[in-house]
Amino acid sequence: MNKKTRTVFYISDNTAVAAHHIGQSLLTQFQDFYFRQIFKTFVDTLSVAWEVANEITKTANAEGQKPIVFSSLVNPETRQIILQSDGVVFDIYDAFLEKMENELRVASTPTIGRSYRIFDETSYQIRINAVNYTLAHDDGLTRKDYHKADVIITGLSRTGKTPTCVYLAMQFGINAANYPMTEDDFYSTDKNLSLILSPYHTKLFGLTIDADRLHVLRTKRIPNSRYSSLKQCQTEVRMAEDFFNSTNIPYVNITKMSVEEIAAHIMHEKNLQRRIN
Repeated sequence: MNKKTRTVFYISDNTAVAAHHIGQSLLTQFQDFYFRQIFKTFVDTLSVAWEVANEITKTANAEGQKPIVFSSLVNPETRQIILQSDGVVFDIYDAFLEKMENELRVASTPTIGRSYRIFDETSYQIRINAVNYTLAHDDGLTRKDYHKADVIITGLSRTGKTPTCVYLAMQFGINAANYPMTEDDFYSTDKNLSLILSPYHTKLFGLTIDADRLHVLRTKRIPNSRYSSLKQCQTEVRMAEDFFNSTNIPYVNITKMSVEEIAAHIMHEKNLQRRIN
């Protein structure tokens, strides 16, 4: 089935991370559409806001339908300019700010970039330490200090271990290590996974994936190889899941999950607590 196409703008006076996250969360609920995404970052002057508003209107005229616009602009004047464009504008601040002001009984003081500032030095240092730990323990580089890990993620190559660990460190201040499974690990007695990982069993969490999807991902990395062949992918997925089940390691199939969803699932299943603001 051919999907309908719709243009989406993400607009921010900073990096557009907030607008993108909220927009993506909503758009994923509409599977019949292909969304053409346009990012407009650092829209921090009136002249730039007018340029973006004109582009939105031109896009509406050219496509015969209004673009969807997710805006996290803080400045009331630039927000009003975007609202005058010929787009369907979802203004994040407009949706929440008035209700917050009413509840707190005080007017807000809009400041560009405030949401991205470091709240305190302690949170900053925790994040840095967690990222350094995660990078040092990426992809089985070392098992030293595994006792300091909050979670040790294990799984086959191309199952999203590294980006998940980095996300956990950056967003939650979690010390996340990862140990890669290979076919040799399942057969070699001196590299027996049970012996390597059993001392840290309570910290372990596994990632698995559909063999067809793994085949696609590995083919992009090393095409026409044994590593990427569908048969090899099927064999390794079966062995990995058998290992998880036989050793009572909790795991999740990440085939249709984003990094954010994987991280949230791990935080919940391992009962981990956010360490940073």
